[in-house]
Amino acid sequence: MTRLLLVDDEAPIRRAVRRFLEHHDFVVGVAENLAEARALAAAEPYDLQLVDLRLPDGEGIELLPEFGRTPTVIMTSYASVPSAVNAMKEGAADYIAKPFDHDALLLTLRAALREGEARDRAEPAAAEHAGDAPGQPGLGLVGESPAMQLLRDQIRRVAATHSTVLLRGESGTGKELAARALHDLSPRADGPFVAVNCATIPEGLVEAELFGHAQGAYTGAVKARTGLIQSAHGGTLFLDEIGELAPAAQARLLRVLQDGEIRPVGANENLKVDVRLLAATHRDLEAMIEEQAFRADLYYRLRVLELAIPPLRERREDILPLAQHFLEELAGSGPMPRLTQAARDALECQDWPGNVRELANALERGWVLSPDGHIDPEHMNLETRDAGNTEDTPNPACPTRRKGVGTSLNEYFRQFVQENQGRMTETELARALGISRKTLWERRQRENLPRPRT
Repeated sequence: MTRLLLVDDEAPIRRAVRRFLEHHDFVVGVAENLAEARALAAAEPYDLQLVDLRLPDGEGIELLPEFGRTPTVIMTSYASVPSAVNAMKEGAADYIAKPFDHDALLLTLRAALREGEARDRAEPAAAEHAGDAPGQPGLGLVGESPAMQLLRDQIRRVAATHSTVLLRGESGTGKELAARALHDLSPRADGPFVAVNCATIPEGLVEAELFGHAQGAYTGAVKARTGLIQSAHGGTLFLDEIGELAPAAQARLLRVLQDGEIRPVGANENLKVDVRLLAATHRDLEAMIEEQAFRADLYYRLRVLELAIPPLRERREDILPLAQHFLEELAGSGPMPRLTQAARDALECQDWPGNVRELANALERGWVLSPDGHIDPEHMNLETRDAGNTEDTPNPACPTRRKGVGTSLNEYFRQFVQENQGRMTETELARALGISRKTLWERRQRENLPRPRT
């Protein structure tokens, strides 16, 4: 059972919260000020602390340095939310504003407890393998940009639920890393994590792969086989590239979400399964629904919660920290490769359509091809930019023209759209450019290139 130390100077709150938490199998120790809290914590260890921000003999955050290893949730009135946010910077696991809903309190406490457990599991592994972002054990999402800090905060909150999550983002942004973080911080962390790329399964085999098959279900099925969904029982199923799933499999997946049941191919009976479904796509599912290529009912079942993974060009401040992270991984225990200033400038000036995956590949290329451990742009096959041309650039710090290239990416976009919009729909234009309809619309706005009315 979880041992929790409750610190609050209001007796009615102490009684109500203690009664509620004991009903949910917590062992609760109660203190009404800092002195009592210190005495109780010194007498016996607690797994979790729930502490009011304002106490008669000081502030609850004074306990954070003393009991830093114990996850602490701060309680505060609405007027003190900025102070509570500051407490989180000092090491609090989370905060909850008074008056609070008891169910919300329970979710917050369990999430804080799981994050503490994930930290404890991650630290021994981190001593052997570099990989997680500094200060973010168990998440593995590198970057301190506002977009990444927001994403990590969302992941922590969403992980505490059992809801289905749809991860949206371009190819190479790290959707599977986000899915693994959701699993590792969830109540299912001890269960299996099964990742499936729907685009890699042949259409004729997708149902057998996902749902399994009975013996003799078709020619060659000499014995029964467990499907990937059943393999994830008690854990998390991650369906990457969900937009590539065949229509027949979409209908069967809908039944899994509605009833928690699967029927293997060729079987006569349904099987109950307990899985949390995470799905990811870089496709424009709304456009696919319009084209009747994706089921609307499945879309709304998948999109209970939605997380957007930002592309690398929208968080350029993370490019060099990511580069350092990948170089450390490549070097291992060997000599550390170094980026020249020209290479650093070139990295920051790229648009990175392949996102983090493309960046990692460029750095590996540079690491292999650099003769003396000093990586220049040509080792990564990156084109530098001329300093004299500053028009049409997505990054104000970088000039636009690439050496040896007659047309910038923006110019190519404008030229292609203007030449083809008279004979192609928006969906066809987006597909030809390799982007979503939403991205096409956003880029039209940015380039002041609205579609002419017919």
